[in-house]
Amino acid sequence: MGMSFFFRTFALITHDKVSMKHIVWTLFMAIAVFTLAACSEKKKSENIIAQRVITVAPSGPVKMQEYADERDIQWIGRSYHVSIHRQAADSLPKVKDETGQEFIDNTVTVIVSRQDGSVFFNRKFAKSDFAQYLDGDYGRTGILEGLVFSKPDNDWLEFAASVSHPQTDEYIPLVVRLSRMGELVIRRDSRMDTGSQMEEEVAD
Repeated sequence: MGMSFFFRTFALITHDKVSMKHIVWTLFMAIAVFTLAACSEKKKSENIIAQRVITVAPSGPVKMQEYADERDIQWIGRSYHVSIHRQAADSLPKVKDETGQEFIDNTVTVIVSRQDGSVFFNRKFAKSDFAQYLDGDYGRTGILEGLVFSKPDNDWLEFAASVSHPQTDEYIPLVVRLSRMGELVIRRDSRMDTGSQMEEEVAD
């Protein structure tokens, strides 16, 4: 509603030759209506509705699914059976991400058996077994994501392991080697070291 309403009202009442008192009263009402409409539009434009920020509370501790792998291999001229079993370990300290979400760490059990069923190697691995090879905050906020068989390499069996930030692509790759004498050697896999790569990118 604008000034056109005012002029239309004025023309109508003068055309019909209504009394002066009626004219003044009608003009007054028209101005009042116009003023109220203008104030209402101004008030509406000044009403700013701020979007409410909803903070989602972290859910209960998250754990990875149980994983198992069984395979027969040929190594140093003999048959061996390799069994790998990963499971969430409630007994281990939980880790948290930047949102406060908790995650349950894992253990991985590796068993290497001879053809006659006797056990050549049996060990349960946890993140603490790789602590000296971790840097940054992986020791505090990372979990042992997995350990898998890689290949036989002459007198050694080679496995690949990783400690990761949960539910991300950030991880420290590790190589676990087991000799025919039962010696265990662990090192970081520099060929797939995403942890070092990420730190270099941040530094750049």
